[in-house]
Amino acid sequence: MGAGELGVLAGIIIPLGFFIMIFGIVYLNKREKLAMIERGMDPRTYKPQSAPYQNLKWGLLLIGAGVGLFLAFTLDHSLYSKLDEDSIPPLYFALIAIFGGLGLFLSYRIEKREVLDKEDSTLTK
Repeated sequence: MGAGELGVLAGIIIPLGFFIMIFGIVYLNKREKLAMIERGMDPRTYKPQSAPYQNLKWGLLLIGAGVGLFLAFTLDHSLYSKLDEDSIPPLYFALIAIFGGLGLFLSYRIEKREVLDKEDSTLTK
């Protein structure tokens, strides 16, 4: 497949994908509003529940992924530099997944501890 053929294919697929994405968002939004009406709720006054620990979760996930990427880069250029290959992609993916998962686990433990501390403080009052 030549560069011209890929350009034509990309020119067709990218706008089509963008249209499908916008259509899907609008369709799912309308379905959500109809389901709320069926349950007797008013979609105009509905406010989604806030997630107080969402920023903590994303922050720790990205910090963990960054640490994993840095560690993979360091290992790749120090320990594995003697290998014939330029880089080891599975090492990068594995360490990003491991440290990202550790970040999510740390977020879960912090949230759980905060909830338990809040419950203990309400019981003692």
